[in-house]
Amino acid sequence: EYNIKYLGHIFFDSGVCRRDSKRGREDSATGSSQCTNSKRQTRANHFDALPDDLLLSILAKLSSTAARPADLISALVTNGSQGRIIRTVDLERIAKDTHGYVGADLAALCTEAALQCIREKMDVIDLEDETIDAEILNSMAVTNEHFQTALGSSNPSALRETVVEVPNVTWEDIGGLENVKRELQETVQYPVEHPEKFEKFGMSPSKGVLFYGPPGCGKTLLAKAIANECQANFISVKGPELLTMWFGESEANVREIFDKARGSAPCVLFFDELDSIATQRGSSVGDAGGAADRVLNQLLTEMDGMTAKKTVFIIGATNRPDIIDPALLRPGRLDQLIYIPLPDESSRYQIFKSCLRKSPVSKDVDLMALARYTQGFSGADITEICQRACKYAIRENIEKDIERERKRSENPEAMDEDDSDEVSEIKAAHFKESMKYARRSVSDADIRKYQAFAQTLQQSRGFGSEFRFPDRPAGTAVGATDAFATADNKDDDDLYS
Repeated sequence: EYNIKYLGHIFFDSGVCRRDSKRGREDSATGSSQCTNSKRQTRANHFDALPDDLLLSILAKLSSTAARPADLISALVTNGSQGRIIRTVDLERIAKDTHGYVGADLAALCTEAALQCIREKMDVIDLEDETIDAEILNSMAVTNEHFQTALGSSNPSALRETVVEVPNVTWEDIGGLENVKRELQETVQYPVEHPEKFEKFGMSPSKGVLFYGPPGCGKTLLAKAIANECQANFISVKGPELLTMWFGESEANVREIFDKARGSAPCVLFFDELDSIATQRGSSVGDAGGAADRVLNQLLTEMDGMTAKKTVFIIGATNRPDIIDPALLRPGRLDQLIYIPLPDESSRYQIFKSCLRKSPVSKDVDLMALARYTQGFSGADITEICQRACKYAIRENIEKDIERERKRSENPEAMDEDDSDEVSEIKAAHFKESMKYARRSVSDADIRKYQAFAQTLQQSRGFGSEFRFPDRPAGTAVGATDAFATADNKDDDDLYS
């Protein structure tokens, strides 16, 4: 018979027992001495942030991660059993949309969905009465729409320190680039939606993609669109955000970002301005003791540590692919290199339509003529043209309103005249004025540099080379002879003869 005594839990704030590398160690030492003197179970959100004295007294470490989809469905049923949930609620779909959620997050989600249901009945509920009519209560039930509304305002509690979102950008918002879209679907969307196919063929999905090309061509939009298509979480990180002045903090930031991505899988981890943290090692002389090299080494280590079970895809974007460290581009890391060129005429037309899809545009505006005239313009340049034309329309509308009010004040009897809005749409005159200030952000010399780099990269990797299996004699079984061993390879040196 064992005499087991439960000692209880001790919960401490991260500010009490935390390794402080910036402001001294007095508070940290005091908190750790108080925690180590009690033999109890401890809990912490950041295990690596605990002081060394406390880490020595911990005998075992149990880490908890986000729930699996099956566990999410079970938790949704448990939390939803306390209220009225009609059978049309698709719990499997909700479980797929709650990546990275834990039990408390799901309970809060169910509560928010129930509150959304109550808000819809506020017009028939008398708040002054202490009770609610039974007929109204029976008509209240949480539906799938309530859950979708609640999902729009909730996110996993463990990921609130990092901006994690499911973007609403679709392929229709991006004009052209059909080959790039297909490549992204095969790399990111297929492993999420068809994992059994990869398991059938014994293939591990690719881990990363590198977008390179002129600025303003939609690299960030492409990353958001593919995350939306496969309903994956999206974490956007700009390279300079990871760099700090404290020794070792930059590497810790890289580790934390990858931990967040693994906890919210499936997740698309997007590194913008990758060239700021992934330059060739040894090229940055005198950068505070090689801080950039240490960050790159940590980045490579985290990429190699990504397993196939964690569907985390890394997408990098850069305008300077020539200074990226070659180790980052080898197979198994950012092995898919995709060139994002300037949009062609049809793509520019789609960009104009996408920018103006929510704006009232007059019928006299010829978007195809604008697309033909904007040869060499990037997507950002076209967006600027549309914004400037919209600004001119707003200015004219406000000036007309001011003039109308002045005439009314001078002649009050003219109040019954037609008050129709004279400027209710963006007209061709507004675009003509906007095109006077249109400018290209990418020069022809820059375009030639990107095209030359893309061509050199393809030649160095042997893209486009043809391969043929050697012919076998008729009737020879497959595998009976090694065709490659018997092939005539006179160019190979025999080092063992």
